[in-house]
Amino acid sequence: MKIGYARVSTQEQNLDMQIRALKEAGCSKIYTEQQSARKDRPELAKAIEHLREGDIFVVWKIDRLGRSVKELVTLLQEFESRKIDIVFIKDGIDTSTSTGRFLFTIISAFAELELNIIRERTIEGLKAARARGKNGGRPKALTKSQIQQLRAMHADKSIPVKDIQNALSISRATVYKYLKTDSTQ
Repeated sequence: MKIGYARVSTQEQNLDMQIRALKEAGCSKIYTEQQSARKDRPELAKAIEHLREGDIFVVWKIDRLGRSVKELVTLLQEFESRKIDIVFIKDGIDTSTSTGRFLFTIISAFAELELNIIRERTIEGLKAARARGKNGGRPKALTKSQIQQLRAMHADKSIPVKDIQNALSISRATVYKYLKTDSTQ
């Protein structure tokens, strides 16, 4: 039996292309998830639990299964011990062959290298932006003068918090956040 697994990293991404490829590959059951490979993946766990000796586990691409060589090789070893083969459609890998197992190991190493390079570039880009005076993150909700206005309104006990919220177009939580912080921010 062919069991498929499809995963995208974010809710904005779409599983349709992977599901279509898994159906074309003859998968009778397909497990899907929309979350990062680093988190607990309950659907992957269900798929692995469902697999039996002689089954073929089909995944669209190697990076959909895992991000580290260690994780991928551990899965490959588990599947080998249970006599389950893995097929990666896009990568053209079939672990029922010795060449497929070798390619699986090499490609998983490149996938991990690519992830590490992206991570390094991101960190360097953030450092460079900070050096230019750019700080990432969400902009402050209020200016210094608005913070002073908020504090003055809050000091007047006749003004309800709801009126402060409406006057400054902010949430209740934001009102209290700025009341807790230093006025120089």
